[in-house]
This record gives sequence, structure tokens and C-alpha cells, in this order.
Amino acid sequence: MMNAYQENLLQTLLTKSNCALIVVDVQNDYIHPQGVFAKKGLDNSAMLAMMPGLLHLIDSARARNAPVIFIQTTHQPETDSAVWLSHSGGVVNPCCRRGAWGAEFYEVEPQDGDIIVNKHRYSAFLNTRLDTVLRTLKVETVLITGVATNFCVEGTARDAYCLEYYVVLVEDCCAANTIAAHEASLKSAAECFAIVAPRERIEGIWMSTK
Repeated sequence: MMNAYQENLLQTLLTKSNCALIVVDVQNDYIHPQGVFAKKGLDNSAMLAMMPGLLHLIDSARARNAPVIFIQTTHQPETDSAVWLSHSGGVVNPCCRRGAWGAEFYEVEPQDGDIIVNKHRYSAFLNTRLDTVLRTLKVETVLITGVATNFCVEGTARDAYCLEYYVVLVEDCCAANTIAAHEASLKSAAECFAIVAPRERIEGIWMSTK
């Protein structure tokens, strides 16, 4: 998906700017075969398939001492506004309720030094501390991964760009419930607000500049 300018920019960003890896909503209700999404009949196969690569990228970021920031969605009565519930027909959505198993991380395990940011809407920047954390760490470039590509990943990436961060969307470390939705989001991102690149390209640049 990258043109020559984007390829050169990616090389520069990954080697000369402060980068952070953002992992969006890798939680049981979204990905686990017993989670809410799967029980609704949604196809989680692409989300499950991207997990080994994502775990590898997380290890690569830690090895490079890049901040790893886990975004965790939780929903609770005090954030269940009428507008928010209108999307689910006015009833409380059981997904990622505060304190429930479904809100826990799926396969990823934040370590000492990693950062967790809680959110209640699609974008990880909306009414959260993420922007403050990134600016405190002097981060210039965010690598965005997780689920779902066409909802929380895309929403977070768009806001990151509008807040003056360089955005790298890791195409094979995010996923949606349909290939069409995933690919449509990648196309929109590449055209408007992000460099879309595969994990191996990112890790290759990092390895070449150790």
C-alpha cells in the first residue's frame, strides 16, 4: 500500500522519532471464542489469526524500549448514556462490562513498564489520559494495532492524526469481523491519515537500526 514517499517516511519515523505501540481492545469479549462477539455469531477468525504476529510485535517494541500502551474498553452504568445505548436498541450491551471476564485482556499480558489506558467509547483518545501519556513520553509516532479495524482501531488512528501524531497502522496486527470491513478501513487510512504497513516491514526496519 505504501508509495515511495511513505516508504521513506516510515523508515525515518521508525528510526529517528519516538515511537509507541498502541494495542487496542485485545479483550475476551471481542476475540475469545466464548466472548460476546462470538456468541453473537460474529466471525472472530481473523482476530484469532492476527494474535501470534501481534504478540511478536509487542516483544519487538519492548526490546526496542518503545512504550507499549494497552487500551482497555470497559462499560458501566455511569457511561451508558441514552445516545450510546441507542446503538444497541436502547438495551445495555453486555460487552466488556466493568469487572467482568469479558473485559479482561485476551492473551496479551501487560508487564511492568507497560501502560494501560481505559476507555468507554471507540476512540482511545476521547475523554482518556492517552494524549497526556503520549506527550509526557514525548512520543511523535504511534503504531496502532488491535480490534476492530473498522471501529476502535480506525477511530483511534483518526484522532491520533488530528492530534498531530504520525500514525502507522499495522495492517496484519489488526482485524475486523469481516475481511471487507478490514480492507475498507485500511484503504481509507492509507488515503487520509496513516501509513499502512505490515509487521515484518516494521520489525525489519527496527532490526536494521539496532
